[in-house]
Amino acid sequence: MTSKFLGKGLAELHNEMGQIPDISVLTGLERVVVKPIPLVQISPNPDQPRKRFNEQELKELSESIKEKGVLVPIILRTVQNKPYLYEIVAGERRYRAAQMAGLSEIPALVKTLTNQNAMEIALIENVQRENLNPIEEAEGYENLMEKCNYTMADVSKLIGKSESYIRNLMRINSLPESVKEMVRAGQLSASHARTIAVSNDPEKLAHDIINNGLSVSETQKQVKHTERNKASRSFNTKTMDATYVSKIESRLSKILGTKIRLREKRGGAGDFVISFANRIQMEELINKLSK
Repeated sequence: MTSKFLGKGLAELHNEMGQIPDISVLTGLERVVVKPIPLVQISPNPDQPRKRFNEQELKELSESIKEKGVLVPIILRTVQNKPYLYEIVAGERRYRAAQMAGLSEIPALVKTLTNQNAMEIALIENVQRENLNPIEEAEGYENLMEKCNYTMADVSKLIGKSESYIRNLMRINSLPESVKEMVRAGQLSASHARTIAVSNDPEKLAHDIINNGLSVSETQKQVKHTERNKASRSFNTKTMDATYVSKIESRLSKILGTKIRLREKRGGAGDFVISFANRIQMEELINKLSK
């Protein structure tokens, strides 16, 4: 039997049922609450990967919300020490469209999340559902690696994309801001941007691509005859923040009781160098590692 409420938005249900009670869902050890939250109590997430929103798409979504309501709750978390304020974890497009539609509140899942969890969810939703532009996607990966001490391998597992894909995309972040703006505006493709990122003069190449309609293969030929950017080479060999490397070395040194050095190699590979003063210490280290 089909429910008479199927497909109805929050406003319509309010009219028919009055105040809708909160819906509490137990997920693991956490009880997640679905309830209408006033828009004035909600603020955007500063770590939201998406920085630009298509106005036409927002208008279309707003019209849909006026007609059907918000059918998919957004995800919020409470602001620390301010229990009546909320921060968006996922669903900022729906939030903005709801504002445009003149709604006073929006259905939301209120979850208890750490900063790291919130960043993960925001990135996953945007990458998998909302087609970020290449610059926003690259910045999202870099932000996660810097703020959460993630390696490229960690990000790869989190979003289900290969390390080579992430590495190639993150090269775009080394481009001058003027070239990044061309990518954001859709004048320059991600493939073109990755190709010219290794050049010492990417801005000139970017203008050549746009003015002359160069294909990626034609751009690659031009790049071969230009001076390489040293920063682009070092990017391939270093993907972990120095603070994170130091943290790993200190942790292992404490466990093993000797100096440990981490050497990262190209492509996310690497090795540990374990130091010992004499044969006795070597035997002790072997015993510890054997256990």
